[in-house]
Amino acid sequence: MKTAVITDSASYLDPEVAAKYNITVLPITVIFGNEQFRDGVDITSQEFLKKLAENEKLPTTAQVTMGQMQEAFDQLSAKGYDEAICVNLSSGITTFYENLVAYSRNVTNIKVYPFDSKIASAGEADLCLLAGQMALNGANADTIIPKLEQLRDTINVSLVVDSLDHLKRTGRISNTSAFFGNMLKIKPILIFDEEGKIVPEAKERTMKQALQHIVDEIAKADFDLPMRISVVDANNPVLSKSWVEAFHEHFPEAKISTYPISPAITVHTGEKAMGVVWDIDWETLSK
Repeated sequence: MKTAVITDSASYLDPEVAAKYNITVLPITVIFGNEQFRDGVDITSQEFLKKLAENEKLPTTAQVTMGQMQEAFDQLSAKGYDEAICVNLSSGITTFYENLVAYSRNVTNIKVYPFDSKIASAGEADLCLLAGQMALNGANADTIIPKLEQLRDTINVSLVVDSLDHLKRTGRISNTSAFFGNMLKIKPILIFDEEGKIVPEAKERTMKQALQHIVDEIAKADFDLPMRISVVDANNPVLSKSWVEAFHEHFPEAKISTYPISPAITVHTGEKAMGVVWDIDWETLSK
């Protein structure tokens, strides 16, 4: 039994890392007016941010299509894969998972296992890396899926955005919450709830206070296995570095990773957003 792993570009896996763990990454489409760009293929994060600054109208995104998925299935089947585990964006913020579940019933050349990450960015990436490592070790979906569920149950995320306007416009958070946040000039802290939807958790006046709130939340974590903390940012490298240093100080035994927020997610968060994901270390769980 040969098992493949597929994800979307919202996970923002480095191409070398994706190749190392044999993970197929399909691009979400970023749309500026009449121009369309495949995330990570036709446009980089820096190119995206440049266009974001130059365009008055905010961009939108289009999810991975079933045509893209079928093309990936065909290629993997031709390479001798028997099954594909698909780890994609949370069903709470996109209809992709629901669409794939329906579509997969008619796929005949490879067994498809849709897996709802209920998360995005580094959390999604951790799930992919766990599946990829286990597949390389010879495990199949029957063994990998329970491990993915175990990891998913431990994933926590706090997202701090400069403005809620982007999330409001793209429908990822309610108009009321967005209006309330921006009127008070606060730093809203958002989380993914149990259904994988983005909801407000707290509000702080400054990024420093937001960081302390997140440190306090991570301190409550009660994992039997080692913890991994991932710091993600949307073109905020100086702040990202200082947050990484803070987490090393507060949680010296945790593994620390950093990721940029992909254009597909920055469309919704806006520039300068900061995020922190903490969960069981996927490398330990894969053994």
